[in-house]
Amino acid sequence: MSKLLKIAKKTLLKNRRSNYTLPTNNKLYPAQWNWDSAFIALGYSHFNINFALDEINTLLKGQWKDGMIPHILFHNKSTKYFPNHTVWNCGNKIASSGITQPPIIVSILKQILDNNQISISQEKKIRTIVKKLKKYLKWFIKFRDPKKKGLVSILHPWESGYDNSSIWDKPMGKVKIEKNLKYKRGDIKVVNPEQRPLDKDYDRYVTIKNHLKANKYNPIKLYKISKFNVIDVGFNAIFLRALKDLLILLKKYNINPSDLMKYVKKSEIQITKLYDNKKNIFYSYDVKNKIKITVPSITNFFILYADINNRLLNKKIINSLKNYNKGKKFIFSSIKEDHKSFEEKRYWRGPIWINCNWIVYQGLKNKDKLFSNYIKNKTIDLLNKKGFHEYYSCKNGKAMGANNFSWSAALYIDLVLNKN
Repeated sequence: MSKLLKIAKKTLLKNRRSNYTLPTNNKLYPAQWNWDSAFIALGYSHFNINFALDEINTLLKGQWKDGMIPHILFHNKSTKYFPNHTVWNCGNKIASSGITQPPIIVSILKQILDNNQISISQEKKIRTIVKKLKKYLKWFIKFRDPKKKGLVSILHPWESGYDNSSIWDKPMGKVKIEKNLKYKRGDIKVVNPEQRPLDKDYDRYVTIKNHLKANKYNPIKLYKISKFNVIDVGFNAIFLRALKDLLILLKKYNINPSDLMKYVKKSEIQITKLYDNKKNIFYSYDVKNKIKITVPSITNFFILYADINNRLLNKKIINSLKNYNKGKKFIFSSIKEDHKSFEEKRYWRGPIWINCNWIVYQGLKNKDKLFSNYIKNKTIDLLNKKGFHEYYSCKNGKAMGANNFSWSAALYIDLVLNKN
């Protein structure tokens, strides 16, 4: 294990550029990604706290004036990656995409601070970071829940982080593909196409992106007219946990929590309403087409990470999780194996993702210690055997996607070294 820990650290350091880290060392993702950087910072925090804070600070340098933190920052403009900075044509100080990602960086910052000795000079930097993160979460409330109902929307599947999950099949099916689309995919030249999204799905991603761009990424306007508007339970679970952790950080740094406390209570009530008692499942909701989405995804179990104050509901969720991949050697498939949309090799439609296992594990630690340790050990065992890759087959553990994958290495470090 000590040998693999060294490899994990080297993986992060080799992928590191000037104060930020690439998701991998090949041409697949030649930029800085939002939630990748959060997981990466957590990994660094176990052996270099300054690198962890650099990672976060560099991401926050790309924050838009309205508070949004983009899902991609293009520090290097000479890349042939699609969609690159010219395709998005936006950004504040740093060229970026025009959409965001799950704000897990807030909770990871809290975890880093809980586990490390922080110097006085670092405390000043962290206070500034906390202020920026407050602005980020308030952006979601203002622009992604304009009626303040308690749940936020995503306006592109890429914002979820689980890009081509079959959760999006129904709402994506309603999107009319733009005529005369012209673009060249770079991903299928780097990774086997059978492991990547289909062209028909990519056409819709680009159509939605082009519509956002045509409307100059206006957050007020786009909530109403976007071609895609979904309340995802997994995203909202991460958002709710971020709000709860932010309140703790605001108190620690004597920053006014303003109206966030009321919103947290409302959000907790509303997210539990996404639970169907009869079917014993959580569902997401397609706001645009007024349709419930009941695809069995591991991301639905991120609700455990939100730390809902409902012991009975948590017990039901945990029992359901225990049956999700029951008896399987490898866990957790991104989509339940018996569902019609499951695909063993295709990106978010079947493979195992280490960050999903980590999020579920974190949500279970204070609810079912035995089961959480089981998940932790199964995840560590997979990484011990297969190394640090983007995703893995849930049938035989085969490594797929990008090699030398940063968040797999970073989360391995955390799973092995974090004793809390």
